[in-house]
Amino acid sequence: MFRVLVAEDDLPLQKMMCRFLSLHGYEVLPARDGIEAMEVVSRVQPDLVIADIMMPRMDGLEMIRELRRDYPLLPIMLVTAKTTLDDKRDGFSSGADDYMTKPVDLDEMLLHVEALMRRSQAMTSHMLKVGDTVLDYDALSVTRGDTELFLPKKEFYLLFKLLSSPKQIFTRQQLMDDIWGLDADSDERTVDVHIKRLREKCNIFPDFTIQTVRGLGYKAEKTRDHTA
Repeated sequence: MFRVLVAEDDLPLQKMMCRFLSLHGYEVLPARDGIEAMEVVSRVQPDLVIADIMMPRMDGLEMIRELRRDYPLLPIMLVTAKTTLDDKRDGFSSGADDYMTKPVDLDEMLLHVEALMRRSQAMTSHMLKVGDTVLDYDALSVTRGDTELFLPKKEFYLLFKLLSSPKQIFTRQQLMDDIWGLDADSDERTVDVHIKRLREKCNIFPDFTIQTVRGLGYKAEKTRDHTA
């Protein structure tokens, strides 16, 4: 059973979200603010976090930044009343993997949760299949039929991250933090250079594209619907 932490200071909404997720088979861990959420994570690491932004003591953005230091792969979704593009940019820049706006549609929230869990499981696997294209994390290879491409580490890790979460938008800073870490000689323009190289090298693979999201960052899109 997957564990979902719900950090929300609106208690009626928190209870409604927790009850709904419980009915759909999730073990739910409630928290009323960012501090309490951090304490819960330290005791029982959840599989996914849902958090409001505007919470007392520690808001959702600060909470995410704190969590990312120790739990870089923990899926985190913001559910908030803040709806502007700048709000979304701040949310993704803090390290959020997904962003929903209030009022909460519980059925839609469940779809987001299920998608995040699938992506998280894919990230922990060393093999990733997108259509007929297979990425091998250990070999740093991209293969489709008889076509095989070996990539430098940073390029491969960047591609693997994007394709592990198709349609998810990643800011340049997120990608820098996750792929390059604390390399002092790199800045956000490095991401643009690597994306350009990936597009040039991977145009032989028709199963996916890497798209620029103006004002936000990059995302990968599957281009073919393969059925079994």
